[in-house]
Amino acid sequence: MRDCLADGIMTIRQLSSRVVYQNQWMTVREDKIERNNGAHGIYGVVEKPDSAIILAIDGEQIYLVQQFRYALGVSSIEFPQGSLERNDVDPERIAREELQAETGLIAEKFECLGQIHIACGYTNQRTYAFLATGLTQSTAQPDAEEHDLIVQHVSLAELQRLIRDNHIRDAQTLAAWALYQTRFSTSGEQT
Repeated sequence: MRDCLADGIMTIRQLSSRVVYQNQWMTVREDKIERNNGAHGIYGVVEKPDSAIILAIDGEQIYLVQQFRYALGVSSIEFPQGSLERNDVDPERIAREELQAETGLIAEKFECLGQIHIACGYTNQRTYAFLATGLTQSTAQPDAEEHDLIVQHVSLAELQRLIRDNHIRDAQTLAAWALYQTRFSTSGEQT
């Protein structure tokens, strides 16, 4: 059993754990827990491999992908992102492989902007946000699940409009853009 000592103060202790569902992309488990006030309960956890999200910027242009997201039943505009379905992979390698697979882009330079906890209320998955620059085009090799992927590039100003008008709703894309914005101005120059 594990103690949840995230950043030092344990507030929940795992008493037992059982896998309730598993496939090649995720494991869902149910944990019996005890809170630090003595109350018992259960906690559902979705275990997924870490992932990367990539802000591929070429001058004043940024690359986006659009794809149908089955769980929501909608088409979603996002930054390229994904995982390699296991946790023993360097996040920059994930970023490199996902960027090329989804867009066909190869980046000369990757800079880690930070780590995003996707949905810390129920999953352990983290996404690492990367800025990719020095882009050259090669051939995209999307996964079978990405059969409908549309790659587009827009100006940074157009990206801001898409966000402002709520056309981009993907939480990871919005969080990665916020990480970028705290480090760089919209013109791409360091602030």
